[in-house]
Amino acid sequence: MIEEGETEVAFDELRWLLSGCSDCLDAHLLLGELAVNLHNDVPLARGHFGYAYQLGLRAWRRAGSPTPVPYTQPANRSFHQSGRALAWCLEKLGKQAMATEIVQTLTQLDPTDPLEVGPWLAKVRSSGLPMVGDDPSPGDFSR
Repeated sequence: MIEEGETEVAFDELRWLLSGCSDCLDAHLLLGELAVNLHNDVPLARGHFGYAYQLGLRAWRRAGSPTPVPYTQPANRSFHQSGRALAWCLEKLGKQAMATEIVQTLTQLDPTDPLEVGPWLAKVRSSGLPMVGDDPSPGDFSR
């Protein structure tokens, strides 16, 4: 639906999905992406990304807090992507300490930092670069 440009239908379907299973991490990730990319609603996106990130942390703790939690494993990707997008939202909302905490947690769980959240945050803060543009935004998880 999203790829075909049916974003409002996608919103409705994702909300319907969450009405039956509010703990669907992937649905929160997608709703957060849509909130930012279509409506520039960073607070709403923060809520969805934050919920997804917290779901992942709870699952990790229930599993005994194993490390690493590699992004290369498909089951871990949405968690890492949600955390990265949450850090982006927090930085955009002026909550630097919270963004730093998220980045530190993600890099501790996967020290290879394939999403480059550590360097991205450092670059944004040290050079005054915008949080979007050449830097990855929440909707660009490929790097």
